Amino acid sequence: MSTSLDSGPPPQVPATALRQRLAELRGPSAAPHPLDARALAALAANPGCRRRALLDGAGVDKAALAQALGSPGAFGQSQFAFMRGHAFEARVKADRGAELLKLLGVEDARQVQVPDLSAAGPEGRTARTALALREAATAGARDGVWTLLDHPMLALDVAGSPAYLEPDAVVVRPDGRWTVVEIKSFPVIDGSADPSKVGAAARQSAVYVLALERVAERTEGARVSHSVLLVCPKDFSNLPVASVVDVRKQLSVTRRQLARLTRIDAIAAELPDGVSFDVEGCSAGELTASVEAVPAAYAPECLAACELAFHCRERARTAGAVESLGRSARGELGGLTAVPDILAAARGESGDPADPAVAALRRAASLRAEALEAAGCR
Repeated sequence: MSTSLDSGPPPQVPATALRQRLAELRGPSAAPHPLDARALAALAANPGCRRRALLDGAGVDKAALAQALGSPGAFGQSQFAFMRGHAFEARVKADRGAELLKLLGVEDARQVQVPDLSAAGPEGRTARTALALREAATAGARDGVWTLLDHPMLALDVAGSPAYLEPDAVVVRPDGRWTVVEIKSFPVIDGSADPSKVGAAARQSAVYVLALERVAERTEGARVSHSVLLVCPKDFSNLPVASVVDVRKQLSVTRRQLARLTRIDAIAAELPDGVSFDVEGCSAGELTASVEAVPAAYAPECLAACELAFHCRERARTAGAVESLGRSARGELGGLTAVPDILAAARGESGDPADPAVAALRRAASLRAEALEAAGCR
């Protein structure tokens, strides 16, 4: 395991060999599924899940895999929400980002540079973005101009595998500050938005800030703002309103959690022969065996963040794993890792009475029996 995102031990295998191995796991006919900031934030929230780390690193389409396993889930945005989000973003960025720049205090959009970031492939776009950021920093210091980067491409090393990220926008101020702009279609009503959606946007933006810091480290005079600009519709209109969100807490958590991820090459090296996630070329039984060959760390929170959550939940329930009850329950039950063991300990059939978890279970079972008896229930 590496100790940081930008440093640590060298890869266990050459990068080309790792890419070839991941391509073999994905399948010869399957294009790599991109790892975006939303998925990366979910991965950082559950760093102990080697299954998700490997599948995301290999670019496996987890939604198609879940469908082939017979455990599809309603996951992701609806088509209506997707279209509404694109329409709102288009309005915010229209006329060289005039509406967006007004939210930043820039009245004349003609005084703002909007560089062309087009290039071949994600590597090319990443290099073009890095060059544009450096040019913007120089121009800002020399001429005092602003620069708006529309859908720049950033790269971040995740467990030994590159992830390419595309924020909605990055603004370079004349003083050298780089600010991430996140545009969302959920409304801000009477000055407040859904806290859960704001939290998700903050975690996603923290990933962009983390990737942007890598470029800033190699750019003289540049510094990345730890406050992102969240742009949402105001009330029930399509009028954009901006909020400044401090993501230092999310940034610290994401950096620490990503650093804890086991390297992708180490996970791949432990796989038995014959493991493949080729949805087109493998049967449901073969895919199930391959998925089960990689350890998972299921928690109920996965249902809102991972396409394979229903499959993992079913396996956890079948095995009687305590993790299916939630991380807090797992932490409080100590060495009791299976539901049958918990029930046996509560009935007094097993367990050390001196164990605080066992004592608490037996006390809870006693109180439940007393309550049922008082209510006249068996």
